[in-house]
Amino acid sequence: MRVTTTPFRDLVILEPRVFEDNRGYFFESYNEQTFRNLGLNYRFVQDNQSYSTKGVLRGLHFQAPPYAQTKLVRVLSGTIQDVVVDLRKSEATFGKYFSIELSVENRKQLLVPKGFAHGFLVLSQQAEVMYKCDCLYHPSSERGLNYADEELKIDWLLKERLVLSEKDLKLPRLNKLEVAE
Repeated sequence: MRVTTTPFRDLVILEPRVFEDNRGYFFESYNEQTFRNLGLNYRFVQDNQSYSTKGVLRGLHFQAPPYAQTKLVRVLSGTIQDVVVDLRKSEATFGKYFSIELSVENRKQLLVPKGFAHGFLVLSQQAEVMYKCDCLYHPSSERGLNYADEELKIDWLLKERLVLSEKDLKLPRLNKLEVAE
């Protein structure tokens, strides 16, 4: 597994070793021992999967401490723009975002540590997204950040016909967000 660092502490891109032949391909998307050997010591306890169509934007979501989650995000079909915002006030990257295209073709995965808001925008006609979490979903700890916050300056790759939930449309801006370390 190849690990690529980002300018954000602990936010990494993972690319599995793929074995291809005339039958198709095989790869390990997650192996606890491999992750430990890479210094990625997480215990994942929940898998989530979603199906969405082009223009659907989900996020930006996170859970408040002590129920904050590390997520390992990958695409099972289609292409998404995956976006995270650093909410860790002690970091120089606080309030900055990172964006990457994840697709079934590039097989990249994004390891999103605790302290980030996470969301994605579907770029293909449809997409299935799966992510592992190291903490169970805790409804009363669910929080979010508004995708259109001008302060964040997120360059969403699709500008028109975005489809969001009513809940996501009402999420607060960064300057109104209560962020705990």
